[in-house]
Amino acid sequence: MATTSLEAQFVTFSLGEEIFAVPVEVVREILDYAEAFKIPNGPDYLLGLRDVRGQGVPTIDLRLKLGMSKTVPTPHTRVLVLDVPMENRLLTLGLVADRVFEVTPFRRDQIESAPDIGVRWRSDYIAGVVRRENGFVVIVDLARLLSREDATVLQSAA
Repeated sequence: MATTSLEAQFVTFSLGEEIFAVPVEVVREILDYAEAFKIPNGPDYLLGLRDVRGQGVPTIDLRLKLGMSKTVPTPHTRVLVLDVPMENRLLTLGLVADRVFEVTPFRRDQIESAPDIGVRWRSDYIAGVVRRENGFVVIVDLARLLSREDATVLQSAA
């Protein structure tokens, strides 16, 4: 049982060719993609609201938030419904992923910090990087990715 504390479980998903992960404990459920109800004057990454068991959940296109191209839905596109711990509240949001793969354990000693590339770039949302046979998995810290302003906009959208 001692090995349990030496590893953590993550849900892995892709945006394009890149693989990302979030801690399994923030994932409430994974849904098939459906168009969200549009909210006027929201930030470009806010797709709108999605009804999740009677609750209006703001849904974001993580690709746009990360400066990538807009998601083009396919039969593999999914929405991860997450409960993200923020400073003084729990923010429920939907995150669109091109594909969700699996729940996988990473040993804590496998998780490296965000790489220093010698120039200024926003990497504070990277909780860690895990090397794999076929590349890397970037562990996303959603509370850091979403600024206070983002969190307020998303909270008020719901």
